[in-house]
Amino acid sequence: MVNTDHSSATHPDYPRTIRGAVLQDIGRARPYATSQPIVVREVHLNRPGPGEIMVRIEAAGICHSDLSVVDGNRPRPVPMLLGHEAAGIVEELGVGVTDLALGDRVVMTFLPRCGDCTGCRSNGKTPCEIGTLANSAGELLGGATRLSVDGKPLHHHLGVSGFATHAVVSRRSVVRVGSDVPAPVAAIFGCALLTGGGAVLNVLNPQPGESLAVVGLGGVGMAAVVTAVATGVERIVGVDSQPAKLEMAQRLGATEVYTPEEAASAGVKVSGAIEAAGHPRALESAIALTAPGGTTVTVGLPAPKQVAYFDPLALVAEARSVVGSYLGSAVPEIDIPIYETLWREGRLDVDGLISSTIDLDAINEAMDTLADGRALRQIITFHEGSPA
Repeated sequence: MVNTDHSSATHPDYPRTIRGAVLQDIGRARPYATSQPIVVREVHLNRPGPGEIMVRIEAAGICHSDLSVVDGNRPRPVPMLLGHEAAGIVEELGVGVTDLALGDRVVMTFLPRCGDCTGCRSNGKTPCEIGTLANSAGELLGGATRLSVDGKPLHHHLGVSGFATHAVVSRRSVVRVGSDVPAPVAAIFGCALLTGGGAVLNVLNPQPGESLAVVGLGGVGMAAVVTAVATGVERIVGVDSQPAKLEMAQRLGATEVYTPEEAASAGVKVSGAIEAAGHPRALESAIALTAPGGTTVTVGLPAPKQVAYFDPLALVAEARSVVGSYLGSAVPEIDIPIYETLWREGRLDVDGLISSTIDLDAINEAMDTLADGRALRQIITFHEGSPA
């Protein structure tokens, strides 16, 4: 039965004091453990407005999209409460939210969908225009800011701000999952799998007998690998410059692994390739790996103004395609149930993507670990009853 009680009886006092990871400014020098660009502190959270919900965060994944804000590659307004890949429990419903119940476990998705714009009508091919504008402004989908610090508004990160004990988000920023899905697994559904898995399912859609390569074996790239395994791709090639990641890809089901140089010298060719490193050289490698008639999908987010070089004649003469895919060209409310089913059937190794679990206070050190390429997904875990 859907719970339609929108009262705040459980938490009557607003603004509510919560604990979150606030990015003070961007571009500080590494190591972040020393420069401390992120401060874990008390902030204030206002009640959910119409069409919004309040979620108690259980788990949040640390992604390169978080790091790219910290290091300045993707500037966002600051101060900002970081975190966009998270899962938690619904604790309050705003007016008009009638399709969720208190106690539901939900996955956060970092690009809300208004449902009406040209992007939303593209079936995932292009992002929601309204959601993109809200994300750039550090606001929720409806233009609101529910966070504050020292009496001043605090920006939201990609409509989520999941590095905190609680979050208020648009109803359109979450997808409900079953209570049997562990929170760390659910969190990874919301970004790594939507992006990497979506490049496999929604763009390449490999057919029997086709092969696939993934260039860049971070969290998103490895998510593409495990999705390819789960859906029965027989030949899966992993490419990365780090031997440890090549070994991990083999453990997760890649049938062949190479450094970029090894792949080039061996003349490896596949039906489709995914670039998941966010670097022009990785895109060039992925294009070179793609056989005539094949498709290269790029999901990485390079720093602005970086340039890739490739032979345009080969695109024409060899009938190749290069396709950009944001968020794996996903419609989260359609795609997340697919990953949930694959996980429940034991076919999708999401746990294999988790490098470690950490406390929120270790966030700066965790950014260093990610920047050094020493982790796939570090998961911040929160526990019921954690101090707000």
